[in-house]
Amino acid sequence: MLATIITIGDEILIGQIVDTNSAWMAQELNKIGISIYEILSVSDQREHILSAFAKAKQQSQVVLITGGLGPTKDDITKKTMCAFFNDTLVLNEEVLAHVTDLFATYIKVPMAPMNREQALVPSRAQVLKNTYGTAPATWIEDDGVIFISMPGVPFEMKEIMRGDVFPRLKQLGNLPFIHHRTILTAGQGESTIATRIEQWENDLPEDIKLAYLPSFGTVRLRLSCTGHDKKSILARVDAQIKELYLLMPDIIVGESETDSIVQTVCKMLQDHGLTVATAESCTGGRIANAVTEIPGASKIFKGSTITYATASKVAVLGIDASFIEKHSVVSAQVAQAMAAQVRIKFDADIAISTTGNAGPEKGDSDAAVGTVFIGVATKNGEFAHEFMMGSHRERVIEKTVNKAFELIQQEILKKASK
Repeated sequence: MLATIITIGDEILIGQIVDTNSAWMAQELNKIGISIYEILSVSDQREHILSAFAKAKQQSQVVLITGGLGPTKDDITKKTMCAFFNDTLVLNEEVLAHVTDLFATYIKVPMAPMNREQALVPSRAQVLKNTYGTAPATWIEDDGVIFISMPGVPFEMKEIMRGDVFPRLKQLGNLPFIHHRTILTAGQGESTIATRIEQWENDLPEDIKLAYLPSFGTVRLRLSCTGHDKKSILARVDAQIKELYLLMPDIIVGESETDSIVQTVCKMLQDHGLTVATAESCTGGRIANAVTEIPGASKIFKGSTITYATASKVAVLGIDASFIEKHSVVSAQVAQAMAAQVRIKFDADIAISTTGNAGPEKGDSDAAVGTVFIGVATKNGEFAHEFMMGSHRERVIEKTVNKAFELIQQEILKKASK
């Protein structure tokens, strides 16, 4: 079964808000066996909406619509649906009672006439109650195609989907099982990975599809299979995943549909009972910030120093000024010293440090812009890697943060293998 998702609103098209509704609906619909054919965002214009409805009707069995159901004049979804289905709006007494109760109980201001109009729905529609808002959702079936219109407010839409839409769609019967399994890799680019697994990819069964999903610093490899024999699908995809692990053990970070390398590494630290600390110069606290955004970070993160200036490396970390002058502030030796000192300072199992020239100027070092050293320290010693991260300042910083997490992951794996 195919679905089209339509989001309505000028605010999406001008970039004022981000359409998170479509992504969430697509993920959840996939879980119950409904594939997304297309996602459309359209303006608050009657002809644009009508055109989207007509297109969706031709290509899908389910059309999910969000937005344009408010009480103001620019909210025209209901009227446009009536035009599309040659229908009229009628007052729904249950919806009116609900809206009246919301105003009396929670909003506590007199209900304006336009709010009463929220209870107007297409006459042929089945009404789906919106527990948390005034705009009801509607379900209309036309020529074998289901049109479901919902408010654009995310938490209202999600409650309606969970409470009414998903159960109804599941009752349609004979929905296939859609299975995705996603491997997260780090350290190599898409083309390099494709070369490494070329023969494996060529040998994939026709019904198992591979997608490369590159993002900054990582590449996800997603295997997908659809059918009605769930047990067989799970077994066959699992067999292919096991082969991938054998082909690329050095770059596979873990498995995740949505988790980043940060989330994956933080989970690995927690699973192995390890802690980490950071000493950051060119990354300016980005590594520490990424860790502390993860719930439960207090169990794995000991602390951080942002020793951005050369003087702070001396004053805070206790690195001798003559040592820095001898080797240069952007050097393997200083990166190692930073990592070693911050590990001792916070009594961490693993410490990571960064020092480099992110640009656009060279700063306290003569090293070329884009030169970065990342230091790693454990109780067994310390070392540093040199990288050339390019010339774009923001990309240099982002690439350094990602590489730091790759190095932390490598240390975790080393400890786990002992």
